[in-house]
Amino acid sequence: MISNNPAGSMPVAVIIRNHLAIEFVTLNTANHSTKNLRPWLTLCTLLFCVLIGGCHSLFFYPQSPHLSSPSEFGYNYDDVFINTSDGVQVHGWLIKPNERAVGTIYFLHGNAENISTHFRAVLWLVDQNYQVFALDYRGYGLSQGVATLPEVFLDIQAGSQWLSQHARQNATNDPLPVYLFGQSLGASLAVKYAELEADFSELFNGLILEAPFSRYDRIAKHVASRHWLTWAAQYPALWLINDDYDPVDAVDKLTNTPLMVIHSDEDQVVPPSFGRAVFDAANEPKIWIETTGPHIRAAAQASVRQQILDFLKHYAGDT
Repeated sequence: MISNNPAGSMPVAVIIRNHLAIEFVTLNTANHSTKNLRPWLTLCTLLFCVLIGGCHSLFFYPQSPHLSSPSEFGYNYDDVFINTSDGVQVHGWLIKPNERAVGTIYFLHGNAENISTHFRAVLWLVDQNYQVFALDYRGYGLSQGVATLPEVFLDIQAGSQWLSQHARQNATNDPLPVYLFGQSLGASLAVKYAELEADFSELFNGLILEAPFSRYDRIAKHVASRHWLTWAAQYPALWLINDDYDPVDAVDKLTNTPLMVIHSDEDQVVPPSFGRAVFDAANEPKIWIETTGPHIRAAAQASVRQQILDFLKHYAGDT
């Protein structure tokens, strides 16, 4: 059972937002010149606007229109619409191989756009006769609602439940192995979902993470530090963003879950040290694959594709 809010905790955003409201009053009534106050008022205004929306919402950059579809590349697929436990309808694609599927990949994409710009990263698995279920979080693509944490975990849970039901309805011989595969933000969400889902090791044969980050505040600090406009925000990020959903704290709670972590040592978006931290905190069995090249482009290398296939085949009978 996944709860919408961590028990007994008040969102940090609410606490800081209230504090900033007091600061606005203090600054406006103090005996200082407008010129001296302007930088502070600007900073407080920016922080206030950020916090009203909730810090974790900054990690989601959804886009509604679909820019392409599997059929444009010659693949058959079904549109899947699912209702979450809190009443939001989310959408996904079930991309099907031409021959009988040998397994199922539940794919969680990164933070921007929608499945229409991410699904090509896993089409090679369809060529290997794996069916791929690609989910759009709420607010992305055809999914309703607004993407926030922890609500997106309800989306992932709904997708998992649909997959289980679909498997039962279409069972012919032995049940197909199912794997959760996340990239970037999707990888980090996958880890926390795996911890929240009590039956994860029964539902999934393994977990594959490509370029996960270890902590939300650390990736926010890293991104902010890369541009002069946001450089000053990197340090507030360390205390404005809570750690309830940090992957590095969730992964060591997973047991009986085969894990593969893939990260490029040339990744300029998510530092490879972040992915390594997640891997180091995980329990066995686990596999680390260090690659080269840009962010979430590991499958462009034939050797990496083969290692992923070996992982899938090795743990195919573990549920």
